[in-house]
Amino acid sequence: MAFLFFSLDMIAQSVIGNVRDHSNLPIIDAFVYVTSTKVHTHTDVVGHFKLDDIVLGDTLVVSYLGYETVRMRIDENAMADPLLITLAAGKIMLDQVKVTGSMRSTSQISSIDLKLSPVKSSQEILQKVPGLIIAQHAGGGKAEQIFLRGFDIDHGTDIAISVDGMPVNMVSHAHGQGYSDLHFLIPETVNDIEFGKGPYYTDIGNFGTAGYVNFSTKDKITESVIGAEYGRFDTRRVYSLIDLLGNVQNTDAYIATEYIFSDGPFESSQNFNRLNLMGKLVTTFDDESKLTLQASYFDSKWDASGQIPQRLVDDGTLSRFGAVDDTEGGFTSRTNLAANHMKVLGGNSYVKTNAYFINYDFQLFSNFTFFLENPIEGDQIMQQETRNVYGLESQFFNTRDFTDFSMFNHLGIGLRHDNIDNNQLSSTLNRVTLRERFAFGNVDETDMFAYANTEFDFGNWLVVPGLRMDFFSFEYVDLLQTQYSTQSENATVISPKLNLIYNPNSNLQFYLKTGKGYHSNDTRVAINNQLKTIPAAYGADLGTVWKPNKKVWISAALWYLYLEQEFVYVGDAAIVEPSGKTRRSGIELGTRIQLSDNLFFDTDGTYTIARSIEEGIMEGEDYIPLAPDLTIAGGLSYNADRLTAGVRYQYIKDRPANEDNSLVAEGYMVVEGNLNYKFDNITLGIAVDNLFNTEWNQAQFATESRLQNEPTSVEEIHFTPGTPFFLKGIFEFRF
Repeated sequence: MAFLFFSLDMIAQSVIGNVRDHSNLPIIDAFVYVTSTKVHTHTDVVGHFKLDDIVLGDTLVVSYLGYETVRMRIDENAMADPLLITLAAGKIMLDQVKVTGSMRSTSQISSIDLKLSPVKSSQEILQKVPGLIIAQHAGGGKAEQIFLRGFDIDHGTDIAISVDGMPVNMVSHAHGQGYSDLHFLIPETVNDIEFGKGPYYTDIGNFGTAGYVNFSTKDKITESVIGAEYGRFDTRRVYSLIDLLGNVQNTDAYIATEYIFSDGPFESSQNFNRLNLMGKLVTTFDDESKLTLQASYFDSKWDASGQIPQRLVDDGTLSRFGAVDDTEGGFTSRTNLAANHMKVLGGNSYVKTNAYFINYDFQLFSNFTFFLENPIEGDQIMQQETRNVYGLESQFFNTRDFTDFSMFNHLGIGLRHDNIDNNQLSSTLNRVTLRERFAFGNVDETDMFAYANTEFDFGNWLVVPGLRMDFFSFEYVDLLQTQYSTQSENATVISPKLNLIYNPNSNLQFYLKTGKGYHSNDTRVAINNQLKTIPAAYGADLGTVWKPNKKVWISAALWYLYLEQEFVYVGDAAIVEPSGKTRRSGIELGTRIQLSDNLFFDTDGTYTIARSIEEGIMEGEDYIPLAPDLTIAGGLSYNADRLTAGVRYQYIKDRPANEDNSLVAEGYMVVEGNLNYKFDNITLGIAVDNLFNTEWNQAQFATESRLQNEPTSVEEIHFTPGTPFFLKGIFEFRF
């Protein structure tokens, strides 16, 4: 009889279960493993898992960052019925983070950072991506300048950004190709940040060359929140997240609001105003399918002092916060409507469908060259457009298990159509008088795409081949012509990918990622130059993710990226133009260390060699303007039950401002800090930008300009000063 019981205990069986949080929401990608055999898996998109080869008496462990780890003995009941495992919120512990056998394993870093230090401004959101640094240079309302992997990406030419499946990048934008204004995203609504470096992901299309960033917002809030902030330069911010339904079964809804005003540090007030409204409704059905409806509205207006020439600061004519033309500024608005549906098909299959509509308005007044072109009235320009964006994407996911391996299939199809009216570049005076239109037209641009990839999981090895195809249609109507005519071009791009991941255990991964990506031409460039091809980007990453012990996470990569065509923003003409082939190679290193239960250290560094390789360019004249070669960011975070605090720094080295490095954009290092204390339902805090009041240039350009009293023009560094010491107080009430 004893032998019979022993035999039954040793019979391998399967355990299935579902992992949820205290709000009954599924926890995706929780790590589930058995202590004796180290057999492991991860929960899927609805929180399900299945483990085979389990015997009675084994111990099952379920862990996820920021939750208490659950350990349970496998008995007859666990074998007989599906398990429902609820994880309670707990401390953030690095030993809960496992190195997963996944294409996007390095993206776990942003989850750690977001939980340790939640973002409090839209400017901070992008900088949660390791190695990414931003600069603001137009009164707070203009999209930030982005630096990543040796790119001055301008406002988004070589990074694909999305929120809940809606694109942020604007194709054929009045100010610059790929323009990405993320200011419509309320930071308190951010739930997760997924990112990837390089052109290796089939579901990432246009602009995904240096990398991509996908933001997802919260499906549910566990408590309502109202908050207020007040700081230097008459800066005010109020925000709220209000739960609308309470504990209604299977349905959650909330609204979020944000309003910001600031005069800014400049001598001329920037009169910056921003309003954000957002609502979200999520319904889960009996078969675990889910429907999400979302709507948001954003508008912003501001005045700006623009970039100022170094010569006027050097001779004392201007202070660092003065202006040559303080009539710059702008207005922008965006309305989003989106519906997301996930249908569970059963048998480890599901379909996700996303549809969206975006209405967008933009108007920007700038003066880069002062009196170079018009010595009497000045060179102020206006860039303006109105657009509607329509999009639909459907994705199919399926997992199949075989004797020696499993196979995960991911297929997608979709389209995006941009209808842009009155896209223009015009000469203006004092933001009132329209003097001359240099470009004025209507753009219709369509991207139809399909992609497929398969993950072959052979245990320790993951082999991921993939293919993406995009078809572009460009149409332009030049409204400056007396005779109506539609100009058009079409282009097709095929992007193969092949990625290899080796995971000998849950603490170590090696990977080789390869692939072709692209960034599309501006429609006006494509039409005028009859460019029937899309500039390709070819990349490769050789890297590792390693946890040498429970408290340390290290990631490192050697990478290479070749672009068939670079885009450069030309300040004096305010256009985007092609400028030839480039090559970048570099090394990245990032680490996260838990120094104690509550104290964490992080740092991320990137060193890049970026050069133009176009024919005819001589060595020494092949620098890529404003491409950073060394960036480092990091800090310390303290996270306890009631007290949270942090100190963070950013460093960017001197970099060439023109092709022969005769003009240099000065590097800088700035430090910021925060301190917050949570009472029962009230949090009080302070935040300090530029803690040591460093004198730094945030945005810098090599520009040829002429002042009204100058007989000839001068080419030199023009800059926007970085914010001086800035202190703000924070109040938050939860109910």
